[in-house]
Amino acid sequence: MKVNNAEIIISAVKPEQYPGGIMPEFALAGRSNVGKSSFINKMLNRKNLARTSSKPGKTQTLNFYLINEQFHFVDVPGYGYAKVSKSEREAWGKMLEIYITSREQLRAVLLIVDLRHPPSKDDVLMYDFLKHYQIPVIVIATKADKIPKSKWQKHVRITKETLNMLESDLLVMFSSETGYGKEKAWAVLESFMK
Repeated sequence: MKVNNAEIIISAVKPEQYPGGIMPEFALAGRSNVGKSSFINKMLNRKNLARTSSKPGKTQTLNFYLINEQFHFVDVPGYGYAKVSKSEREAWGKMLEIYITSREQLRAVLLIVDLRHPPSKDDVLMYDFLKHYQIPVIVIATKADKIPKSKWQKHVRITKETLNMLESDLLVMFSSETGYGKEKAWAVLESFMK
């Protein structure tokens, strides 16, 4: 897909702030610092549209990006080791749950995991949560460039086994550094827009 324009249109915390209309949406979930912003920037050919941070837990709202006036990426707060209070984490969890379980425009969730490490307990919980609500999940295994190609299949197998992925579930290996997997990721997303 050729991205001609991409912009953040709103940072929302409750349903009445979500954009109107019926455009397809793809949510990006993953633990803090897994590389969601880098994934967004690489996919959209932008340097700093999604702000990357060395401090985990930077995203605290649902950030809606309008792409080509056709669909939205929705960056959701990262989970895991963000240095935030328990009550703040619970508020994020509630916000996320309301969005994921009630948003009709949501076509799939891109679960971003780090290919170098087995998915965390939080990744497994998120995957199970999405499966429970029958939300299509596309696992994006980032940082592929940090692993020798000869070990890719081993790491993919560990990721699939840890998440207990179904045979029909999609996994795309990706690198924000090299752009590896970008074409495949777009092809998968486009298949959900039809």
